[in-house]
Amino acid sequence: MNALTQFVAVGAISLAAAGGSWLLRKAPVEKPAFTCDPAKLRDDEICLADVTGKVLWVDARSRSEWQKNGLKGSILWNMDPKEDANLFEAEALPHIAAAELVVIYCGSEKCGTSREVAGRIRKMEIGPPVKVLHGGWDAIKGSSPAP
Repeated sequence: MNALTQFVAVGAISLAAAGGSWLLRKAPVEKPAFTCDPAKLRDDEICLADVTGKVLWVDARSRSEWQKNGLKGSILWNMDPKEDANLFEAEALPHIAAAELVVIYCGSEKCGTSREVAGRIRKMEIGPPVKVLHGGWDAIKGSSPAP
């Protein structure tokens, strides 16, 4: 067998193997976008799609996560013992007073930090409704485009 025949044979076998592999593999499973059923929400929760108006976003994740990809215009308020809780409160006051709605998000739906921060903001009795984003950051990153 000469070199050209060998090259064609190897090429044909490779092409057949690649084609067979392409046909046999399953299509990639696309993860569905985060969904929120308003009928299943707790009283203090809100769906991302229902967030409208002059909103103050409060990021309850770690400072590093907030700095990395927090929502534009959001403020940080978390429960990290290394952070200054009094400073969070003092810096948040003017922002909360100017908002029509305060929405707190943390890392995921299972994160309880959002509720803790929401409780502290409600105790301030400033006025605007305070809601926890159902799904947290998972809901935001699953939206397109992010708020």
